[in-house]
Amino acid sequence: MKTFFSVKNLEASVDGKTILYGINLDIQPGQVHALMGPNGSGKSTLASTIMGHPRYKVDQGSVVFHGQDLLALSPDKRAQLGLFLSFQHAPEIDGVIFKDLLRQAYNAVHGDTEKKLNLKEFNQYLNKNMKLLGMDLAMLRRSINTGFSGGEKKRAEMLQLAVLQPKLAVLDEIDSGLDIDAIKTVCQALLAIKKENPEMALLIITHNFRIFEFLKPDVVHIFKNGKIIKTGSSELLQDVASKGFEEYS
Repeated sequence: MKTFFSVKNLEASVDGKTILYGINLDIQPGQVHALMGPNGSGKSTLASTIMGHPRYKVDQGSVVFHGQDLLALSPDKRAQLGLFLSFQHAPEIDGVIFKDLLRQAYNAVHGDTEKKLNLKEFNQYLNKNMKLLGMDLAMLRRSINTGFSGGEKKRAEMLQLAVLQPKLAVLDEIDSGLDIDAIKTVCQALLAIKKENPEMALLIITHNFRIFEFLKPDVVHIFKNGKIIKTGSSELLQDVASKGFEEYS
């Protein structure tokens, strides 16, 4: 089987301090993976390293995506290849209109492919996805995340995900700061996007179990102290929920 996404023996550091220790992770098309662990264990570092954040230095290992060496590519090239990262804390960008961002991002990722759309076609495509997610069109005229509630920021990221249609989405703490109703809404949006694009794989990074009341992962990884220390099926969630992360080392 051709490699879809594979991390092998990945080690990464920040300012000379090692954060990731020998990460191994394989994801196939359509799979949903949960990466769970306590705060400060390095989960967000892994997400940022995969996407190519310049702060994180890869000291060892490889990341292969669609047969290509991901570590040799800039973040924009990784996005063009089909990689997407949602932020734990999405930044506010005053003065940049959300619709303009979506249009520019779509063109950057798909502008040279068969998915290229003219302005009219893009507007139709955007409206379709807004309806899919039950979102108010007025949000498109607002500055990016400026004045958005926590739930609005997460739904805005789900819209970006729906519009860009990546092959692999790394979702870093998409449940952060949300109450149970908002988590349910975000998960419903995510499931609707997944239904439209069933081959899209998800890597959901969290320390909270609430999101998995609505979204069942195929594979669960326990992450602690910069390492994946245990991997199993969705049944592992129940084990961790009852024992806590402290039981794993």
